[in-house]
Amino acid sequence: MKRYTLLAALAVVFVAPLLWALGTSLKSQSEATRMPPTLFPTEPVTRAYGTIFEGTTQTPVLRWFANSLIAATLHMLLVLVVSSLAAYALARLEFRGKRLMFAVIVGTLLVPGFVFLIPQFLIIDQLGWLDSLTALIVPGAAGAFGVFFLRQFFLGLPRELDEAALVEGANHWQIFTRITLPLSKPALATLAVLSFLANWNDFIWPIFVIFSPEYFTLPPGLSILQGAYTIDYPVIMAGAVLASVPVLILFALTQRYVIEGISRSGLKG
Repeated sequence: MKRYTLLAALAVVFVAPLLWALGTSLKSQSEATRMPPTLFPTEPVTRAYGTIFEGTTQTPVLRWFANSLIAATLHMLLVLVVSSLAAYALARLEFRGKRLMFAVIVGTLLVPGFVFLIPQFLIIDQLGWLDSLTALIVPGAAGAFGVFFLRQFFLGLPRELDEAALVEGANHWQIFTRITLPLSKPALATLAVLSFLANWNDFIWPIFVIFSPEYFTLPPGLSILQGAYTIDYPVIMAGAVLASVPVLILFALTQRYVIEGISRSGLKG
């Protein structure tokens, strides 16, 4: 009984901010700033969502939403491709310097992300990707966490499967695509969700490399909606609700794989 009470309390803690954002987005500005505050609006209005969907040339919220969706989805796919290939090599192949290479990759996890901001900016500038969605998609695709996470999962797969496939004449590419990846759906789904969330919620990097409002993503874009002297809380919360919808849908579709992937990864080194 105590366990279920604790779980119910945790559920309330996590759900309350979503309910608060949804309720505030349906309030008028005067009710949103009223003290004491109310959880749900007494007279629901959709003015905030009308403002969001109409947008302006300086605040094209739907365009920001589309940019976030495109950037996060393509970044997620790129992370899966790069990380799975690197992790397979580190987990299933034997070559000189493999352990040293893995140690260096894991060591980069100890370096604060802000250290890489300037070097990445200079590289993006040299490639001519500034002020484009490419600058939000490609950097970070070869992140150390994805390689480490998938490697740990691949190590847990029976090596007898690889040996049997090699005896049958399969090469490593066929083993990777036809055996390893199909058996790694939980880990791939987990990494997909984490990569999508990291890109979707990123605020610092977009404001470094994006200068035109039409290329903004939702996190930096929604900050523009705050006025210099007043803040339209219903509009801000409507944007937050809009930003949470794809994340909730993604997690609902992959939660079974995410739980299995986390429980099975990191068991072998």
